Amino acid sequence: MFEGFSSEVVDTGEVALFVRRAGSGPALLLLHGYPQTHVIWHRVAPALARSFTVLVPDLRGYGASEKPPAGPDGAGYDKRTMARDMVGLLRASGFGSAAVVGHDRGGRLAYRMTLDHPDVVERLVTLDIVPTLDTWESLTRPGAAWHWHVLAQPAPLPERMIAAERELVLDTFLDSWSGPGDAITAEARAAYLESWTDDAIRASCDDYRAGATIDLADDRADRDGGRRITCPLLALWGDPTGQRDLLPTWRRWADDVRGEALDCGHFIAEEAPDALLRHLEGFLSGEKGRV
Repeated sequence: MFEGFSSEVVDTGEVALFVRRAGSGPALLLLHGYPQTHVIWHRVAPALARSFTVLVPDLRGYGASEKPPAGPDGAGYDKRTMARDMVGLLRASGFGSAAVVGHDRGGRLAYRMTLDHPDVVERLVTLDIVPTLDTWESLTRPGAAWHWHVLAQPAPLPERMIAAERELVLDTFLDSWSGPGDAITAEARAAYLESWTDDAIRASCDDYRAGATIDLADDRADRDGGRRITCPLLALWGDPTGQRDLLPTWRRWADDVRGEALDCGHFIAEEAPDALLRHLEGFLSGEKGRV
């Protein structure tokens, strides 16, 4: 995986991040989600590197990146802090701005980065999410995103539950959120499992704790204050049934929104790489879409 990519550890000023890099031209930042690492992009990053300087980091707390202790309510893993990590990564890599694509937790980091640093994010792509505030407001439905409640519990309960059967828990997440087939390769699964150390499990739970507290408060303050995403936004999500529409939610947050459902499960970059590349190549090149 990632043939032709370099790898390095970059000091962002607050944390050290493991990063893969390839290509030339404008910067493109690819941000992964839970319970994975930068490896999720292995099917699409090489093609994107033909047109962009592609930066593929492990987020703070994940993979081979640094995993500092958290403060109360997961402080340090709130998306405002993690967004600063990415601004620092861009600057350390020689860029003042970039297009940003974020999946799952990386998507939450990406839109927070866009709100807090609008001069840094040129175009935003979110994969299979709506804002954290809207997600929590939808969690009153029975069985909805049960893991959000579990992973946000105080330490060490969720950490011990996961560590006791980490391979079973990982496979359960990957299999229950993906569509049919084996799009998540054995090599990728092995990389995710290897990266799921006790410290990474702890940090990812801190990520969810911050999502239930600090991130929620930050989103609410922005929504109540009328703060909006002003760069072009492409929202894509997995939905084989075609019954979900995330665009109305994103239009409450952003001025220029387009997107659609894809015929796949949650892990779009691994399950539907060709469809994702078609959308990214058009959107990132400045192709206009329906607003």
